[in-house]
Amino acid sequence: MQRINEDIKSGQFRQMYLLYGEEAYLRKQYRDKLRKALAADGDTMNCSYFEGKDITVGAVIDLAETLPFFADRRVIVMENSGLFKAGGEKMAEYLEEPAQTSYFVFVEKEIDKRSRLFKTVSAKGMAAEFPEQNEATLKKWILGMIKKEDKRITEQSLELFLEKTGTDMENIRKELEKLMCYCMDKEVISGQDIEDICTHRVSSRIFDMINAIADRRQKKALDLYYELLALKEPAMRILFLIARQFNMLLQVKELKGKGYDNKTIGGKVGLQPFIAGKYAAQAAKFKGSDLRKALEACVEAEEAVKTGRMNDVMSVELLIVRYSA
Repeated sequence: MQRINEDIKSGQFRQMYLLYGEEAYLRKQYRDKLRKALAADGDTMNCSYFEGKDITVGAVIDLAETLPFFADRRVIVMENSGLFKAGGEKMAEYLEEPAQTSYFVFVEKEIDKRSRLFKTVSAKGMAAEFPEQNEATLKKWILGMIKKEDKRITEQSLELFLEKTGTDMENIRKELEKLMCYCMDKEVISGQDIEDICTHRVSSRIFDMINAIADRRQKKALDLYYELLALKEPAMRILFLIARQFNMLLQVKELKGKGYDNKTIGGKVGLQPFIAGKYAAQAAKFKGSDLRKALEACVEAEEAVKTGRMNDVMSVELLIVRYSA
């Protein structure tokens, strides 16, 4: 990221950039930064955008070979093409010696570093990865935005906010905008403000549902299920998320049993350390054998729906009743 900022500041651009990784918000931010720096605002003659896996590479190359119209550069942005995983050989071959006036910005969530296209862009230009940001970075970013609004937040409330939003930066930004508007006349953002206005993610509701099941609070677990249905979440997706939650809890429990700390567990299962700690606390409420049985029950519930023995809503409801009784 720093190197891209330096290129923009100096005006010394490479002919090709690849922006990739899990964090969509940062990919989008730097895509727009580069596009704005490489081409004049509103210059649709010399700035072209392609998206999706149906991009015709030959057409892109023909465009790249066309001289810019009253401008120094022709800018081509290609997003989610999939060419960095398969089918990018023709583009890689062209990029070995592209037209001097053409500049490329590739944006991809997933890439294969062994592909010829990735190696070519890395050698001839720059490949910048945007991974999911860690807890410390997210907190610093959020606190910076809160400070700009002349407001304050406690550490406890900040952690509650992250619990609600998750680690997706775009979601964090949207929820923070709502929170700022709600707390317009306040100097300090409270936990109650966050509870009042911030949307609870579906995955958080599933987490709360599993907690209710573990605590044998059947009514609470069912209420959360009915809330998800009211939000138009399909019953089979809810079942999938319940199964995923039980599977994650089983992994965390087994790793905890081997003596790993939350940071190490988080790294192994793909969770932030502070979230891994919450999973560890939830997993402690279950026996390992119970979690395995619960996973088997999820498979049985799915099979009952697919074979027509039970409708989807009832199948998930019975699963919740069974484990929260």
